[in-house]
Amino acid sequence: MAEKTIAENRRARHDYQLLERLEAGLVLTGTEVKSLRAGRTTMGQAYADIRDGEAWLNGLEIAVYEQGNRANHEPVRARKLLLHRREIDSLYGMVREKGLTIVPTRLYFKDGRVKVELAVARGKEQRDKRRDVAERDAKRQMERALKSRHE
Repeated sequence: MAEKTIAENRRARHDYQLLERLEAGLVLTGTEVKSLRAGRTTMGQAYADIRDGEAWLNGLEIAVYEQGNRANHEPVRARKLLLHRREIDSLYGMVREKGLTIVPTRLYFKDGRVKVELAVARGKEQRDKRRDVAERDAKRQMERALKSRHE
């Protein structure tokens, strides 16, 4: 099972506390897949939601394929997620909880198919983000200090 990462949503790790992850397929057109093979996508504003018993990925921007003809795709459109019924029901139950949302964390090819890794997430408050940054800086400084002592 060869996996090739297309894009990662590093902003999701910064803005959210990621609780549970799962893999989903994506319904795409041919020009979208070709554009993804070229790595032309942004997922900073992307999120998933459940509507009418189906899972949808919104806000994922896949750039228009340059060699595409008039059958080219819309860059930012709702794309259907392929999940099992019980996965959709489970996600819907979690999202109904206050403060939980579904964010895509990674987009990748797996055996020639485009997959998206979804995470059920809780939004971080500003002070939590600051604390994470402070912890990361402190850890980095300690590692530097240890490294300089060993030299």
